[in-house]
Amino acid sequence: MPLVNRPRDLFLPSIALDRRSSTPLHQQIGRQLLHAIRRGVPAGSRLPSSRVMARLLGVSRNTVMTAYDDLVAAGLISGRRGAGMLIGARDAGASAAAVNMLDPQRVLRQAQYPARTLHVVDPDGTHLYLAFR
Repeated sequence: MPLVNRPRDLFLPSIALDRRSSTPLHQQIGRQLLHAIRRGVPAGSRLPSSRVMARLLGVSRNTVMTAYDDLVAAGLISGRRGAGMLIGARDAGASAAAVNMLDPQRVLRQAQYPARTLHVVDPDGTHLYLAFR
């Protein structure tokens, strides 16, 4: 029997933007997505693409991408270019995000920057090798 990829459920949250607020639109979007996710969206649900979400909300795609990037940094969603954004497991989300949000080593490692060993020469001539994993 051939394996069939089951399409992931699309999660389309209800988002209301207050354009008169001093809070930036990307933060409003991110907060409302965060609240919706915490209310019990199943892990693995797919968010609309940034283009679709931008059209639905009447904002620029960059605004939506910034909101999505904030949620990725918090560990609540994950995704790859062309594959869409998926809701992550609730256990890993908020607690891991609070502890690791600004951990520079984690950020560099996830960004795979740089994916090599860096050779540095100290002013006194000592050779140093820094490995980024």
